[in-house]
Amino acid sequence: MEIAIVIFVIAVIFITRSIKVVPQQHAWVIERLGKYHGTLTPGLNFLVPFVDRVAYKHVLKEIPLDIASQVCITRDNTQLQVDGILYFQVTDAMRASYGSSNYILAISQLAQTSLRSVIGKLELDKTFEERDIINAQVVQAIDEAALNWGVKVLRYEIKDLTPPKEILHAMQQQITAEREKRALIAASEGRRQEQINIATGEREAFIARSEGEKQAAINNAQGEAGAITAVAEATARAIEVVANAIRQPGGEQAVQLKVAERAVDAYSKVAAESSTTLIVPSNMTEVSALITSAMKMIQMQKAQ
Repeated sequence: MEIAIVIFVIAVIFITRSIKVVPQQHAWVIERLGKYHGTLTPGLNFLVPFVDRVAYKHVLKEIPLDIASQVCITRDNTQLQVDGILYFQVTDAMRASYGSSNYILAISQLAQTSLRSVIGKLELDKTFEERDIINAQVVQAIDEAALNWGVKVLRYEIKDLTPPKEILHAMQQQITAEREKRALIAASEGRRQEQINIATGEREAFIARSEGEKQAAINNAQGEAGAITAVAEATARAIEVVANAIRQPGGEQAVQLKVAERAVDAYSKVAAESSTTLIVPSNMTEVSALITSAMKMIQMQKAQ
C-alpha cells in the first residue's frame, strides 16, 4: 500500500513537471541541463522531467513603462523637469532572457539618457513646440539598442515639461506682452482699415457724383442739340415749303402782299403808341411804294 502511494506521488510529480500549459501572448524559455533548449508557445507543451526547466517567462503584450522624472538642461542652459512614459513589446523571448540581465531597467535608463541628449540640442522654446520630434528621436535611439535585448520600442510620450518658477513667470510675462502687442496691432489695423474704408467710400461717392453730373451735362447737351436740330429741321422744312410756294404762279405777288401787310400793320402799331419818340425809315419813298403796291394787290384780290 505504501509503495503504491509512493508510485502515485512520483507519477504526479512527473506529470506536473512534464506538462506545461502556456497562456496566450506569453512565451516561456526552456533550459535543458542549464543550456537554452527552446521557447514554449501558447498551448499544451511537454518537457522532460528533471532535465528541462522553465527558466524565463515573458509577456508578449504591449507594456507601458513609466520613466522617472529627471532634470534636463536645454541648449540655452535652462533646466527642465521632464517625465514620460515608454511603450515596448517583447518580440524575441530568447534575446530578452539572455541579451540583458534586466532589459526593463536598461530601457528605462537608456530612455532617460536619450531624452537628456535630445533636449540638450534644443532651446527652451523649441522643447515645447517640438514634442513630436523629441518623442521620435528618443524612440529611434532606444530602438537601435533594444534590438539586442529582444525588445521593440513602440513609442515614447513626454507627460510633462516643467521649467523653473522664474522661467515660468518670465514666460507668462512674455505671453502677456505678446497678447497685448497683438491686441494693439489688431486695433491699429482696425483703425487703418476704417480710414481706408472711409476714404474709399468718399472717393466712390465723389466719382458717382461726378459721373452723375457728367451724365446730366451729356443729357442736357443732347437735349439742346436735339432741340436745335428739331428747330433747324422745322425751319428748313418751312423754308422749303415757302420756297416751293414762291415758285408757284402768283407766289411772288403773294409774298409782296404779305410783306406789305406786315409793314402796314407795324406802322399802324407804331403810330398808335403814346410814346413821343417815333423812329421812321430814312427812305420813306420805298415804304410808300411798298404800301402802294400792297394796296393795289389788295384791290386786285377784291376785284377778282
